[in-house]
Amino acid sequence: MADRPRTNRYGDAKRGNLLGMAVHRAVFVPAATLILSLVIFGAVAPGQLQTAAEAVQQKIANNLGWFYLVAMNVFLGFALYLIFSRFGEIRLGGKDARPEFSNWGWYSMLFAAGTGVGLLFYGVAEPLAFYAAPPFGTERTAEAARDALVHSYFHWGLHGWSMYALMGLALAFFSYNRSLPLTVRSAFEPLLGERVRGGIGNLIDVVAAAGTLVGVAVSLGLGVKQVNSGLQYTFGVPSNMGVQLALIAGITAVATVSVVTGLSAGIQKLSKLAIVIGAVLSAYVLLIAGPTQQLLHAMVEGVGTYLSELPTRSTYAEAFKQTEGGGSWQNRWTLFYFAWWISWSPFVGMFIARISRGRTVREYMLGVLLGPTAVSILWLTVMGGSALHHELYGTGGLVEAVQADVARGSFALLESFEVPRWLGLISMMLLIIAVAIFFVTSSDSGSLVIDIITSGGDPNPQTVTRIFWATLEGVVAAILLIAGGLKALQAVATIAGLPFVVIILVMCGSLYLGLCRYLD
Repeated sequence: MADRPRTNRYGDAKRGNLLGMAVHRAVFVPAATLILSLVIFGAVAPGQLQTAAEAVQQKIANNLGWFYLVAMNVFLGFALYLIFSRFGEIRLGGKDARPEFSNWGWYSMLFAAGTGVGLLFYGVAEPLAFYAAPPFGTERTAEAARDALVHSYFHWGLHGWSMYALMGLALAFFSYNRSLPLTVRSAFEPLLGERVRGGIGNLIDVVAAAGTLVGVAVSLGLGVKQVNSGLQYTFGVPSNMGVQLALIAGITAVATVSVVTGLSAGIQKLSKLAIVIGAVLSAYVLLIAGPTQQLLHAMVEGVGTYLSELPTRSTYAEAFKQTEGGGSWQNRWTLFYFAWWISWSPFVGMFIARISRGRTVREYMLGVLLGPTAVSILWLTVMGGSALHHELYGTGGLVEAVQADVARGSFALLESFEVPRWLGLISMMLLIIAVAIFFVTSSDSGSLVIDIITSGGDPNPQTVTRIFWATLEGVVAAILLIAGGLKALQAVATIAGLPFVVIILVMCGSLYLGLCRYLD
């Protein structure tokens, strides 16, 4: 991407400011130092990193689980309010602004940046895990299968996307309608005033940059484990740390190429391709390989149950199912997901803001809430529902495959279908390609967002700094895998989400004040 004139930025962001890079030193240096410290700690003492991360994660989950639930419900309630409020007609960028990207391109990038890698990783494994070990009810029954889908809808549905929508709206509104730099601190201008340009604003951006990198690195770690499992299933490639580190290096290199090509040419085209591949896989399972009629019935019943039980699911805290300090199921699943979503919020929110200029608040909120949620429900129903049907009425064995290796879930399902061998191989290859593309788009868009934050809000930062952050994301993912694999990834994601949940809650109040002043 060619460099453009750098205006409307915070602090000392000037060309050649730091080793020839145009960055905001007060944010770039602390964020880079914090992340590099994690890398060094993980490289020198991986066992201690895993132990420390899991201990902190357990303390957070046991003592603050209720806080995460309350916060996520506040986010959804505020998002729904904005859709039907007087603010809905406000156009991001002013009344004459028009969208830069088509609806097709916009929706593709929303989903690819938001949950692509994670949903492909857990789309089969999560419903099967809930079916085999539900939070309530009897395991491995038809009722457990239905509840497994509903729990999965809840984790990947409206609550998480409402938080992304609010973060993106705040950043877009204050940047496009209030002419502030496109960075997280700008969302706090109504509350902080000129102090947003000082130390408090710097701290907000440092937390956002560090949390974003950790959240993206967690997804990259999950993605590379799944790619390795797919290569093992399809071509017999060993599933081990050496292969996974090589995959991280290779796919990070591809992401770097995407960085150089820019937003429209790189991320948008790759996102569209990933969505097309996902649609082909969904159609294959729904219409050819899977139990079509049962899946359609499951979707109708599951969506109805999800909507009707949304209040109870979103407040279920296992209060009377005490283990040591709290419910272990809730800690392992719901709280991990919410913390993971929160750690991604500055990344996904800013990326959504970057691509959403010209849309009205109502159009924007409805699109971000409903579009990706619908795609997530479709994928979970088709893939997870097929796996549950196989366990209930087929030969079984998928639960055991997932328990042995979570990353194998989707590939074990594709292998279980009674179709010609060549067709099964093609489906597995398509899944590997989709995961790899989501890996690339997450790394590319994540490095773009971190670079925007650490360059003082420049929406078109230098290519060299995006390459730096893309490379560092791959290094952090590798360190976390070495330190403890999936458990270390989950623990660090939970920790990274804690400080930012407070920031987002305060940001909602600031956004409301800003919208009121804009109309008054």
